[in-house]
Amino acid sequence: MRILYAVGSWGLGHATRSLPVITGLLDRGSAVTIVSTGRALLLLRQALGDRCVYLDWPDVPQTLGRTAVEFYLRSALALPWMLQAMQRERALTARLHHAQRFDRIVSDNRYGVQHPDVPSFHVAHSLRFLAPGRLAPLEWALEAFNYRWFAGLRRILVPDTRADRLSGDLAHGLRIFPAERLAYIGILSRLRARPVPRDLDVFITLSGPEPQRALLEGIIRRQIAAGALRGRSVVVALGRPEAPGVERFNGCEIHGYLDQAGQEEMVNRAQVVVGRAGYSTIMDLAELERRAVLIPTPGQTEQVYLAGYHGRRGTVRAVSQGRLRLDRDVADAAGRPGLGAPEKTAASVRRAVDLILAG
Repeated sequence: MRILYAVGSWGLGHATRSLPVITGLLDRGSAVTIVSTGRALLLLRQALGDRCVYLDWPDVPQTLGRTAVEFYLRSALALPWMLQAMQRERALTARLHHAQRFDRIVSDNRYGVQHPDVPSFHVAHSLRFLAPGRLAPLEWALEAFNYRWFAGLRRILVPDTRADRLSGDLAHGLRIFPAERLAYIGILSRLRARPVPRDLDVFITLSGPEPQRALLEGIIRRQIAAGALRGRSVVVALGRPEAPGVERFNGCEIHGYLDQAGQEEMVNRAQVVVGRAGYSTIMDLAELERRAVLIPTPGQTEQVYLAGYHGRRGTVRAVSQGRLRLDRDVADAAGRPGLGAPEKTAASVRRAVDLILAG
C-alpha cells in the first residue's frame, strides 16, 4: 500500500512515537511518504534513511504561555493563523493525493493531513485540550473543536489503554467523541528493554520547543557546575539532532544528541531519568519501567497536567522548571515505584498496523 504519514514537529515526541508504527508499516511491505519539518523530520530521516520518501511542510504554530492569561491571549491571537495552516495542509494533501494516489493517510498531530476519499487515521492521546484553570465550558468547546477536525477520519488511534489511563483526562471520560471511533491501541515507544547493567545513576534527556529547551539546558548546566550531582554517574542528552557531539562537563557526559540506539541504551542503564513531561516521554518510561523526575515545559498545559497527574499517583517526582533542584528531586524519584504498562509497544504496533491496513 502507498501510505502518507504526517508527523507534527512540536518537539520530538510525535516523531519518536510514530517511528515504530512507520517501521511496522514498512516491514509489512508498505511504501511510506513522510510529511514533517524541523527536528522531527531530521530525526525520522536519521532513523529510517532511504526506506521512505520525505516532504518538508511547515507545521501549525504552537501556542505557549507562562501564565493562564498569557495562554488565552496567545491562543486567541493565533487561532486564525492555526486554522489557515490546517486549511493549507488540507489543500496540499489534496494536490499530493491527486498526483500520487495514496491508499491510506495517517497523521500524528498534523490535523489538516487527511482526505475524504482516502481512509484516514489520526494518532492522538490529547482528545480533550486542557485549558489553564480547567474551565469546563472552554474544555467542552475545545473537545468539540477537536472532534470537528477529526470528523472525516476512519479511526482515532489512542496510544493508551482503556484501563491503565497513562494519559488521564486527555483521552478518558470524553463528552463528545463516540467510543466506536476510538481505538485504544496501547503505548507507543521507540525504546526497547535491553539486557544491560543498571550502572548509570542519572540520565537527563532534553526535548521540546525553543526557547524552553535551551532555558532548561541552562538550568541543568548551572546546577551540574555547582555540584548538584557530584559523586553520581550522569549522562545528559541535549535533544539537538543538528548538533551532535560529546563533551565532559564537571564529571558528566553531555551529548548534543543521542539517536534511538543511544537513547535506548541510556534509559536502560539509568536508575533515574530526568526529562520533560511530554506524553511520549511518559510512554518511554512506562515501556522500560523507570523511575523519573518530570519537568513540564512552561506554558504547555498538557505537560503541566501530566506531571501533576502522575505525581499525585505517586509514581514519579514532578517539579516545575523554576523549582528544579537536581539533588533533591533525583533522591525523591529514586524512592518512588516509577511508571509501567500492562502491555508493551510491540503489541500496540501490531494493533495499529492491522487497523491502518484494514482501513
